[in-house]
Amino acid sequence: MSIFSKIVSGDIPAHKVAENEDFLAFLDVSPLVMGHVLVIPKREVDYIFDIEDETYAKLMLFAKQVAVGVKKAFPCKKVGVAVIGLEVPHAHIHLIPMNNVSDMNFAKEKLRPSQDELAAAAQKIRAVL
Repeated sequence: MSIFSKIVSGDIPAHKVAENEDFLAFLDVSPLVMGHVLVIPKREVDYIFDIEDETYAKLMLFAKQVAVGVKKAFPCKKVGVAVIGLEVPHAHIHLIPMNNVSDMNFAKEKLRPSQDELAAAAQKIRAVL
């Protein structure tokens, strides 16, 4: 069971920003920038392109809705989208507020926000969704 499945089951807490029956969006605890959100299918699938077509399409539409909220809560030029999938064997989409291409550099040092800062960021996004 992946760490993300443990978040879905409630075994590990997360700063959730959006959720429905099939998908969950929550803040990355080691974000590249504040407002960095992860969007996952609740059913664990390792590789995003192994997801059944209809579910994949719904996942992308859910991510789009969340991205609209991220952009409102964390004003930026665009919300970048990345799918890497090497660190956690559970398909996930990164939504990253960006003003410069360097905001999407996964090699740079990650932020270390406090739980209070993460809770406030999650609330900002939920408030505009």
